[in-house]
Amino acid sequence: GQLPTWLQGILLRNGPGMHTIGDSKYNHWFDGLALLHSFTFKNGEVYYRSKYLRSDTYNCNIEANRIVVSEFGTMAYPDPCKNIFAKAFSYLSHTIPEFTDNCLINIMKAGDDFYATSETNFIRKINPQTLETLEKVDYNKYVAVNVTTSHPHYDSDGNVLNVGTSIVDKGKTKYVLFKIPSSVPEQEKKKSCFKHLEVICSIPSRSLLHPSYYHSFGITANYIIFIEQPFRLDIVKMATAYIRGVNWASCLAYNKDDKTWFHFIDRKTKKEVSAKFYTDAMVFFHHINAYEEDGHIIFDIIAYTDNSLYDMFYLKNLGKDFEENTKLTAIPTCKRYVVPLQHDKDAEVGSNLVTIPSTATAVKDKDGNIYCQPEIRCEGIELPRINYDYNGKNYKYVYATKVQWSPVPTQIAKFNIQTKEMLQWGEDHCWPSEPIFVPSPDAKEEDDGIVLTCVVKTDPKEAPFLLVLDAKTFTELGRATVDVEMHLDLHGMFIPEQDVKTETE
Repeated sequence: GQLPTWLQGILLRNGPGMHTIGDSKYNHWFDGLALLHSFTFKNGEVYYRSKYLRSDTYNCNIEANRIVVSEFGTMAYPDPCKNIFAKAFSYLSHTIPEFTDNCLINIMKAGDDFYATSETNFIRKINPQTLETLEKVDYNKYVAVNVTTSHPHYDSDGNVLNVGTSIVDKGKTKYVLFKIPSSVPEQEKKKSCFKHLEVICSIPSRSLLHPSYYHSFGITANYIIFIEQPFRLDIVKMATAYIRGVNWASCLAYNKDDKTWFHFIDRKTKKEVSAKFYTDAMVFFHHINAYEEDGHIIFDIIAYTDNSLYDMFYLKNLGKDFEENTKLTAIPTCKRYVVPLQHDKDAEVGSNLVTIPSTATAVKDKDGNIYCQPEIRCEGIELPRINYDYNGKNYKYVYATKVQWSPVPTQIAKFNIQTKEMLQWGEDHCWPSEPIFVPSPDAKEEDDGIVLTCVVKTDPKEAPFLLVLDAKTFTELGRATVDVEMHLDLHGMFIPEQDVKTETE
């Protein structure tokens, strides 16, 4: 096929790549050492490259020829030959663990630089052209957080917005929203943008020792949306996990009888909206988009009724009969919540406060809190992406992977969230990755552009390929086959040519 002539830049992807080191194996697919790969588009041609992220974790493991740094699903132990005092000391130092810098989930842009990210307090700067690993940044030096999301947002000025959890700091556990500026004042050009990091607001956790797990958050023109779900980390269990010989993943628990609380932070005043909104228990990882309409916030997420998804990816469950044996017990569901921020404070108990056309409801309860029930838009999509120019605005299209009862995607879809129409692309024995939308330079409509996805074949002898689809019609424009062993990855981004600093600069 043919690539559009305007497509110039780099598709950068990140995900777990190495699961065996020496005689040791990780327990979980999400633990594997980070493998970066890129497709560079230049004058109608595509260049592929991949490289392991040379994190401290990678270097320590490779040097020891075994896993010596713990990951979320795999607890690692120090060398048993070391003396007993060193051993006792290492037990103590694991209380709030020194987390891994194996940044395997996503790519983030901050200032002019690009970083590999995961959910710990470490990120690694990388060169998007050579995939070289550069310096390690510890968020904790700039803001008191132990974990962060790997799905930041970018505002119209290019500032990064993100959220992290500060665990039992000065007797409090809280969720901290912060901003990394896109540029630093002229006189401080040598300093990094992290030195100018600003805390927007912090939200106290409903429980000191059981903060909520979260993977992403939402944003509109005037608000930040943070969802506190009853899928929680048990800090006491976490502090003793090392001694008990269990992994940190076992310290996560879901309480299906609890509520899910919505927090809305006003971006101008930096204060949380005082009204309390909640819904039923759910587990979710990905926000799709959010926007405001007539005093309401409308937000779309992909949610589950249990936390089985994580367990699916233990490597013992990913054997050769994986597709037959591994079935989700909860299917991902695209839910739309409509939250009446401006509502009549004196409304009667039991009345629905949603005043715009929608089947979603928000009902005042006897305690004065507001119970929200969503509209179901569709089932079976995950890893959602949008045209990011429409982030925080009323929009139509979601590009996503299509999953049925198995957690591994077999198709990609374009879903019109307004009309519920769906276009899909799939071929037998193909596993596509998260689809990324790239707008065409003269785009007039939301879906003017292309969609990029990396496709791995189930038969390892068949070559993987990069697929380029017309975003409007979902027809194939071209594919670039790569004769390498490519891995299923997690997330990534497209970097337009003008955003890539060349080596000489």
